[in-house]
Amino acid sequence: MWTVVYIAPNKTTAEMIRELLENEGLLVMLRTLGVPHMGDAASVEVLVPESEAEEANELIASSFGR
Repeated sequence: MWTVVYIAPNKTTAEMIRELLENEGLLVMLRTLGVPHMGDAASVEVLVPESEAEEANELIASSFGR
């Protein structure tokens, strides 16, 4: 099961977090929230498998101060 570990304010931020997590060997999926016409300005959920959620949260916190 996939778990949301971060909600990015835009696609650019989501891509940065995905790169961080993937570089550490985690599987990552992005899912856009809201209406499709917002494009890159829409919020984006960053998801990882449930078994990797704790590690993902620690990586995000150490890199982005969350």
